[in-house]
Amino acid sequence: MQNLLLILLDEATDAANGSTGGSNIWMTVIFWVLLIAVIYFFMIRPASKRNKEAQKFKESLKKGSKVITAGGVYGIIDEINDNVVLLEIASGVKIKIDKNSIVSFTEAENQNKDDKSSNDTAEKK
Repeated sequence: MQNLLLILLDEATDAANGSTGGSNIWMTVIFWVLLIAVIYFFMIRPASKRNKEAQKFKESLKKGSKVITAGGVYGIIDEINDNVVLLEIASGVKIKIDKNSIVSFTEAENQNKDDKSSNDTAEKK
């Protein structure tokens, strides 16, 4: 950022002294605008998209869903509170975990969701 200010200050000084560096400053401005656009489209926008998908996933959690935690624990959701989920990992064995530590549904749960969506599509036709 400091380098940009120095470049702009140098260009302004050259312009004040009568040098023909006006096109050079526009090239610098265009470069920075393109750099910011690239950063936005390749870093910021995909990150916000992932955050939206994660939020959507958290909202889709419901009692009875088969899930996998970040630690690799498989279980069935027994109860959901604001940020805490009661997960049944074995018959009669329940643990409390943070809602953010649930990373995905199990394969069987995913397959059931796919079957339901394909059935819904078939019924609409």
